[in-house]
Amino acid sequence: MSRFDRFDFDKTVDRRRSNSMKWDVAENELPMWVADMDFQTAPAVRQAIQKRAEHGVFGYTIVPDAWYEAYMGWWKMRHEFEIKKNWLIFCTGVVPAISSMVRKLTTPAEKVLIQTPVYNIFFNSILNNGRVVLESPLVYENGAYGIDFDDLEEKLSDPQTTLMILCNPHNPVGKIWDRGTLERIGDLCWKHHVRVISDEIHCDLTAPGCSYVPFASVSEKCRENSITCIAPTKAFNLAGLQTAAVVVPNPVLRHKVWRGLNTDEVAEPNAFAMDAAIAAFTEGGEWLDALREYVFENKRLVEEYVKKEIPGISVVPSQATYLSWLDCTSLSVPAEELAAFIREKTGLYLSSGEQYGGQGKWFLRMNLACPRSAAEDGLDRLKRGIQAFRSR
Repeated sequence: MSRFDRFDFDKTVDRRRSNSMKWDVAENELPMWVADMDFQTAPAVRQAIQKRAEHGVFGYTIVPDAWYEAYMGWWKMRHEFEIKKNWLIFCTGVVPAISSMVRKLTTPAEKVLIQTPVYNIFFNSILNNGRVVLESPLVYENGAYGIDFDDLEEKLSDPQTTLMILCNPHNPVGKIWDRGTLERIGDLCWKHHVRVISDEIHCDLTAPGCSYVPFASVSEKCRENSITCIAPTKAFNLAGLQTAAVVVPNPVLRHKVWRGLNTDEVAEPNAFAMDAAIAAFTEGGEWLDALREYVFENKRLVEEYVKKEIPGISVVPSQATYLSWLDCTSLSVPAEELAAFIREKTGLYLSSGEQYGGQGKWFLRMNLACPRSAAEDGLDRLKRGIQAFRSR
């Protein structure tokens, strides 16, 4: 029996009428937009949640030693990064933590740097708190992404730039930043007194054989000048349970972050947050490895299908996330218009790249964390949608 058979990722789970944000769509529509998976979570996590539910009392919850040990053990074993217990702070989610830290570590009208195209909610966390978004666009050449370090340093050197939000691995382009690149970013931020929030929520969703580098592990400068956001929620499909953590090695910075999270009331766990995270990080490794293989088979399917069946569209090769980033530049139409057209004609619901900034205006994002049958259905709808658009 293969790992695929054991965990049955081909199984279709009906998420309609389950209060799912992703699946709150018309009956004929196929949502492949927001970044959550259509797979049931790991058996060990489900068992832990069921056991907790059977207890029947859901009062205020503490953060036990086992939670700290689960995070420390996972990052040491999977990512060769030793996290100390006092570096860890529980939070209800990566986005609430980022918004809280933007408020605590910057003042209104200061600039927060992001590398676009990037996770769209970064914009919300900055703008909704009265700060200014400063984009340092990634360089896109020959189907691959890189960093314009001259542009990055110029913008970091602005005295009004006091914070950078790094996406590591990078959503939506699926880039794993190597150690040398991260060290260079860390050196520039240290030089120009810019603190770094590293969002590493996708770190466990790398291609088989690929691993990511924790920003704080790269150098002393990176460690002392950063906050890292981590969670089991993307890798184990637990976003609705609101369970995450921040890692802050620097004690002065850690106190500021701790105060911010507690002031904003996003540092207390719900009754299931502890048990789910502990089970994921102590018993979910085999399931996750099987999941990664399955997801990246889906991504290979997309690359091969698009190359063969949808000329003029290309897929950006990626080493991380369960998202495919589709280059639709040749169609010469803004992605928002194209995505709306495809959805209207075929029911396929993709994310428009415009919301991610940079040159995302010409890209679509497709979520491949789904059974193979759904991926095949989505590709067929994509082909029909593109054909219909071209023949208007």
